[in-house]
Amino acid sequence: MSETLVGVDVGTTGVKAVAIALTGEVVASAEEGYPLSTPHPGWSEQDPEDWLEASERALSRLGVTPRAVGYSGQMHGLVALDGSGRPLRPAILWNDQRTAAECAEIEERVGLERLIALTGNRALPGFTAPKLLWLRRHEPDVYERISRVTLPKDFVRLRLTEDWAVDAADASGTLLFDVEHRRWSDEVLAALELPSEWLPPVHESTEIAGAGDQQAAALGVGVIEPGAVSVVLGTSGVVFAALPGYAHDAEARVHAFCHAVPGTWEAMGVMLNAAGSLRWFRDAFAPGTSYDELTSDAERWPPDAEGLLFLPYLQGERTPHADPDARAAFAGLTVRHDRGALVRAVLEGVAYALRDSLELLRALGVEPVAGRVSGGGARSRLWLEIVATVLPNDAWARTYEEGYARYRALYPALREVGGR
Repeated sequence: MSETLVGVDVGTTGVKAVAIALTGEVVASAEEGYPLSTPHPGWSEQDPEDWLEASERALSRLGVTPRAVGYSGQMHGLVALDGSGRPLRPAILWNDQRTAAECAEIEERVGLERLIALTGNRALPGFTAPKLLWLRRHEPDVYERISRVTLPKDFVRLRLTEDWAVDAADASGTLLFDVEHRRWSDEVLAALELPSEWLPPVHESTEIAGAGDQQAAALGVGVIEPGAVSVVLGTSGVVFAALPGYAHDAEARVHAFCHAVPGTWEAMGVMLNAAGSLRWFRDAFAPGTSYDELTSDAERWPPDAEGLLFLPYLQGERTPHADPDARAAFAGLTVRHDRGALVRAVLEGVAYALRDSLELLRALGVEPVAGRVSGGGARSRLWLEIVATVLPNDAWARTYEEGYARYRALYPALREVGGR
């Protein structure tokens, strides 16, 4: 069994491990879950030791001695380590929304236009850099003890192998990285007064066998060059396209990162709650109900569910609205609507949000010829049909076209009513 390759994914809800023979067959797989902590509204944290213990259990369950191990994982999370390599506090995750003030500070210190030119992105609460500034302001005792900073999957690799490293793809999501030149940005670090020695050496993904989860997912569905796009229906929702060269949206409404393919780049739109929206609905309104049962209920309703809409901004949003204060909503409810109608609206609302991302990618010159879907939501035939219909194609249904127009109008209308 030594003639195997192992992949480890340090996700938001758990670790997944898979052993693959050199001939391509899956030899074994294992999954271990862990909790998510939300100690305050908008906060999202996990104990890095939970990742490590879950990874060790999953690897043990595979029962193989691999030739090599590759790592992928949730992006952007801040793991602050002391001099012995131990976490100083719980990791602050990609979907944490506490750092709005720090994001404004970063854009003021660096300058918004310069920040976008260097990093391919504007300052968003999910990224790593604003989390460091938050620690400096709110937990100075922790900040002063930092010796190293690492990302989730790289923490696991560090503890399992003692290799301290990061790949260019995952480093792109820190807001401390010069994405065009594939190196840490001395200019951004200086402007934010952050020590460069905290950061690990940067490699290409093929050198250290690692990538952020979205880049790894794109590789898994064959998106290694322009053409097909990767559509992810995971906890978050992603539309991802490979680019022939570095390019970024002038307003940074989609992210520009290094791709895991050496010497290439990618652009992606990210919504914070895709399958996470359906999980929220189930846990809040139908605990214990299977997803199959919920989507079966939804199938009894026609497209548009008689005018019912769902805005999936349960934890703020990233694409196309960089707004940590954005909120979710059902609109158009009537006495006729039941659980199935609400589920249908959730599925369609997520699809409309993915359409927002695709439109921004098209503005960058992306010309998609196919969409390849992955993530837990891809298990739903109905959801796949909805996504395939809502994303532009020659047979786009008029009902969905009208629904998308109403969906686009909902966010600005709610912002005006809320006074934000």
